[in-house]
Amino acid sequence: MGRTGTTRRRALLATGAAAAAMVTGCSGDAAGERPPGRPAADPARAERALRRRLAARSQALLDEYDAVIARHPGLAARLTPLRTDVAAHVAALTDRKPAPAVPVSPSAAVPVTPSPVSPSPSGSRSVVAGGPAPDDPAAALTALAAAERRTSDEHTAALADAEPELAQLLASVAAAGAAHAYLLTKGDAR
Repeated sequence: MGRTGTTRRRALLATGAAAAAMVTGCSGDAAGERPPGRPAADPARAERALRRRLAARSQALLDEYDAVIARHPGLAARLTPLRTDVAAHVAALTDRKPAPAVPVSPSAAVPVTPSPVSPSPSGSRSVVAGGPAPDDPAAALTALAAAERRTSDEHTAALADAEPELAQLLASVAAAGAAHAYLLTKGDAR
């Protein structure tokens, strides 16, 4: 006697078909559907603009790492590998060599003021926007973790607007940022 009703296989097929319909049906910018008088978007130009915006956000994060390392030299060993990753992200987004680490002197109690950072499109500002890193090392790590999460979220949000190759890069950078945020806050709940 055969089974009637919904089976797991049928449910999966229906879900897959619905997802495929959504993906193919969401494109409203087909040549025949473009409003009259609206020029076709230049994908290369849009990608360059997206890369510039995301590279600037990653550069702001790199500046924050430099400020925290300069303010708290005792954190340099913990932060330098993460900072190196962020420098590589900036380089990948801009097609240039990664920036070298900022040397840390034992007398780094003098605050380092990196270049001012503008607000992100979401309106949040950087921890070091024109000023030094927080005085307390734990607060500096917390602020850096929050900056990593904001940057990761921004890269994730940009996936929808990115061409496939850039989308792969952004997904990797966003995942690394989420991992960095975790590593920065791991062990704080003692």
